[in-house]
Amino acid sequence: MPSAARSSALLAVALLAAAVRAGDLSALVRDAAGQPVADAVVSLAPLDAPAPPYAPDKHPVEIVQSGKQYRPYVTPVRAGTRVDFPNEDSVQHHIYSVSKPKPFEKPLYESGASESVLFDQPGVVTLGCNIHDWMVAYVVVLETPWFAKSDEAGRAAVTGLPAGRYALEVWHPRLAAPVRQEVRLAESGALEQAFELRLKPDRRVRRAPSGESKGY
Repeated sequence: MPSAARSSALLAVALLAAAVRAGDLSALVRDAAGQPVADAVVSLAPLDAPAPPYAPDKHPVEIVQSGKQYRPYVTPVRAGTRVDFPNEDSVQHHIYSVSKPKPFEKPLYESGASESVLFDQPGVVTLGCNIHDWMVAYVVVLETPWFAKSDEAGRAAVTGLPAGRYALEVWHPRLAAPVRQEVRLAESGALEQAFELRLKPDRRVRRAPSGESKGY
């Protein structure tokens, strides 16, 4: 290849690499009192191009039934993800949801058994247990691969974002409605966002004290 053509080819490759260079978003989520908020789902849906096709996660996604609780409390997934529900308790569970994106029911199954559910439609799916009223969890099904959940310090990081405009959304079980805004990420840029959420009171049914569970 002539040197001029080789230089042009190298320049084209360099420009292409710059065009798809990825950036990061760091979010800090607090409540109205300035305290960190865990379990907030921060997602970014691209506005300038379609989201890339779904690719199965290399690691299985699990919501474990342990200590008569769902763990984790909030699980964000891409639409098309199958979630496993292993029962690690010594009692039976009967998991279900009546949420529009994925109504389902998994009748009583024993300790050591596992069920799975395919979450193929976007939206929030609330999980319950027909035996243990206090068992509640959420599956947040997203159409974008770019999302993260805030930790106990209220921090969430989304990496590998192509440059462009995004619809950024923050969801939490105690928000009256998700927080939404448009953001723009520069090539190889790092964007920091802080959110103050006005959360509703936590109305979850509390677990019966030990000795009052009537053996279930």
